[in-house]
Amino acid sequence: MKKNILIIGVLTLVLASCKKEKPGEIIPSTVESGEIKESVGKQCFQSITNKDTVILTLNTNSHNEVDGRLTYKIYQKDKNEGTIIGNIKGDTLIADYTFKSEGVSSIREVAFLKKAGTFVEGYGDLIETNGKLVFKDKKLLKFDSKMTLSKVDCK
Repeated sequence: MKKNILIIGVLTLVLASCKKEKPGEIIPSTVESGEIKESVGKQCFQSITNKDTVILTLNTNSHNEVDGRLTYKIYQKDKNEGTIIGNIKGDTLIADYTFKSEGVSSIREVAFLKKAGTFVEGYGDLIETNGKLVFKDKKLLKFDSKMTLSKVDCK
């Protein structure tokens, strides 16, 4: 079983290295790293586009485990605010986002690609599993540089 997973991983790397990037689309690295490139601890990121704001606060430990807060303030929509818990593998953060919107508590998976000191939000098809929305296929995630969160001072 482990050999099959290893073979699939190697094939994925080979195929990904041959894939051409589309403009505005970022292809994440699938190589897992045991190190965090920046210091371990609290980091804050923010994106302000027109009247929309996204704020991400991360606490990262030495095992690349992450917890923090994520807030979406989308113009003329209800604010979504909650916690995230996940892991960084290579340059990709995958986390469960537990939030409240319109008084209803929900859980959905979120993805962010770390690129040059920023985080780019990932999108993909979602399915409901055990009461939460998860990505149907993480290999098909698209990272659109339109939603780039830059590092800011934590408040």
